[in-house]
Amino acid sequence: MKKFVMFFVLLAPIGLRAQTFEGTIRWSMTMEITDPAAKAQMAQAQQQLNDPATQAKMKEMEAKMNDPEMKKMMEQNPQMKAAMEAAMKSAKGGGAPGGGMMPTGMTLKVKGSNSVTLMEGGMTNGMEILHVSGKPSVRINRADKTYSTLPEGQPGANQSQPQVNVTKTSETMKILGYTCTKYLVEMTDRGQTVKQTMWATTEIKDMDMKALARQRNAQGQPLFSDKIEGIPLKIEATMPQGNMVMEVKEINREKISDSEFIIPAGFKEVKMNGF
Repeated sequence: MKKFVMFFVLLAPIGLRAQTFEGTIRWSMTMEITDPAAKAQMAQAQQQLNDPATQAKMKEMEAKMNDPEMKKMMEQNPQMKAAMEAAMKSAKGGGAPGGGMMPTGMTLKVKGSNSVTLMEGGMTNGMEILHVSGKPSVRINRADKTYSTLPEGQPGANQSQPQVNVTKTSETMKILGYTCTKYLVEMTDRGQTVKQTMWATTEIKDMDMKALARQRNAQGQPLFSDKIEGIPLKIEATMPQGNMVMEVKEINREKISDSEFIIPAGFKEVKMNGF
């Protein structure tokens, strides 16, 4: 399940490495869990959450976190605070049936080759990822005044690369007034196959998809194939855990302040849990 959630995070940089684009892009996300084991795991988590004993422990934990001494201790240790808050968040909503742990959307603020991604909904709600050209990507936690550097993937000499097959079709559709061409993408990596349908447009001239194809994820693998022409505005993916759909809902060209792309002064660096 964690891999399924992180699939969204890896998709977050879509369209970010623009050449001259400046503005805001808003995506919607929907998720359907189809894997029986994952469904059972989520149902079990929900059952445990509804157990009176679990509810009592959660209330006890909340009371401890609100204790002045505990608050002081957490302020001195932002990493511990972040871990405890994440545990509470996961306990409250992470196991909800129907995909309560899954993102529902994301907003991208882009200025040239710099961008910031804000995730919405699920376990990643409020996750803010900063991409600045020439620097490692970081996750910013404004509530705790901390930031964490994301690992940079580099392809190793003995590292297997995913097999990617891309088929361009003649089918088109309009998304936000842009004509998009349908691509069928099948990627197999370490025994797991992900099938994607991408609707990409070449009518957005100030974004560079080829630069995106050169980016790599934390495992050193390319995020997208350079065989796709244009910018994806809709992505439908099928994987063993379930199905997901991402679609651009708004593209607003507007001025973005340079302050959006810097780590705020006084924020402390901490190790990012889960990476």
